[in-house]
Amino acid sequence: MAIFRTLFRPNYAQKLSILATLPLVVAVAAIALLVAHQSRASAEREIQALKHQLLEAKKAELRNYVTQARNGFSFIYGRAAPDDQVAKEQVAQILSSMIYGTDGFFFVYDYDGTNLVSPRQTEFITRNWSGLTDSQGTPVVDEFIRLARQGAGWHTFMWQKPSTGQEAQMVAYVVGLQDWQWAVGTGVFIDDVLASVAAARAEVEARVQRTFLYIGVITLAALIVVFASGMGLNIRERRLADAKLKELTQRVFAAQEEERGRVARELHDGISQILVGVRYALDNASRRLKRGDLDRALPPLDRGIENLASAITEVRRISRDLRPGVLDDLGLGPALKALTDDFAARTGIKSNFSTVVFRNRLDPEAKIALYRIAQEALMNIERHSGATEMTMDLRGHAKGATMRISDNGHGLPPDQDRMGPGIGLRNMEERIAQLDGTLRILSSRGTQSGTVIEAILPLSHLLGPGETLGDDPRAKQSPDAATGRKVDSTVA
Repeated sequence: MAIFRTLFRPNYAQKLSILATLPLVVAVAAIALLVAHQSRASAEREIQALKHQLLEAKKAELRNYVTQARNGFSFIYGRAAPDDQVAKEQVAQILSSMIYGTDGFFFVYDYDGTNLVSPRQTEFITRNWSGLTDSQGTPVVDEFIRLARQGAGWHTFMWQKPSTGQEAQMVAYVVGLQDWQWAVGTGVFIDDVLASVAAARAEVEARVQRTFLYIGVITLAALIVVFASGMGLNIRERRLADAKLKELTQRVFAAQEEERGRVARELHDGISQILVGVRYALDNASRRLKRGDLDRALPPLDRGIENLASAITEVRRISRDLRPGVLDDLGLGPALKALTDDFAARTGIKSNFSTVVFRNRLDPEAKIALYRIAQEALMNIERHSGATEMTMDLRGHAKGATMRISDNGHGLPPDQDRMGPGIGLRNMEERIAQLDGTLRILSSRGTQSGTVIEAILPLSHLLGPGETLGDDPRAKQSPDAATGRKVDSTVA
């Protein structure tokens, strides 16, 4: 039962195999039908030509027999009167003795339908057979008489074969002796011709069947090759995908551990030490207050307050790195501007940021993706580029939105050397790919050649001017913390 469910509910690989093999099967079936039709049509023409040739040969043979018979009694018929019974008996004897082969003979009927000569079927002699028809209703004797009155002619009918006693098709040639009103003729059975034609047709059908068999075998082999290739490719791709997924998972875990280690170091080296200094300052101020030394207690208390303010600032910085509040409150443009300013202040690299007001707004996924790409790019510039200047540009256009980040550093290494232990570039590509966007990286090695990273988002991730992001308060106008004024988030 599970097999049937699997067959009727194919997976992606099976659907792909079916999609690949179905056109092949249809094409081969069409070719096979066309070949069979053409083969049958060509063979039928050949068979008809063969039948015509065999019949013509039979008819020529019959005409020759009749000519020889007429030459044999012409000296008698030519001098005899219409009522010369002696001459008629002589001619009848001559025709009765002219038998050939196993079934060949001459027959004579007068115009009244009475049989006068039938050497192989003597029971027909002296009997009137007018109106005689064969098993298929074809007139026999009456047609003989009609052809004889016209002079000569051919007639095809079914007749009992003397050698077998079975009915077979016969072709007869009849001539008329008008003075005596006789129909004289002979016939030949063409069952051998029909047998040859039937054998030829059987051979044609056998060839067509063999052709179908060959095409079927070739098609089956092709399907097996396609299926095996598809399965092999699918297995290979799955293995590569599994390997890449495993590698990516390891990289993600490593990035998580690196981020956790960075946060832990910042907490330990920054906030922890500051808070320890605050504690010592407060302890010192507390001991001096207990001794009543108010003047000496104020300086350590002031230092503790300053260190506490530094700790608050450090916490805000770490929080901003993990998830910038300005991205939720003001939008992508101000968030990137703050990121650029912090980057310039921290690294000393000259930084320029430019943007235009969007006519449409980015959805939350697009904002986060572009912000993280900008973070990755700035981190790479800081760590690896050796740049002295960086420019970031964000703008919307008719096809979507584009963020362009460029620097004047020494560029990226060749493609084969870019796969280092980090996942910065791959992380950028995967983030933009999830949004059906495009990431372009233009770089060349050399002195001050620089690198350009361009992230392009499609129009599907921009909302219309009258659209909102539902009930998400981050998409709406938010009050400024200091002034309480409304700040428009349509910048991005």
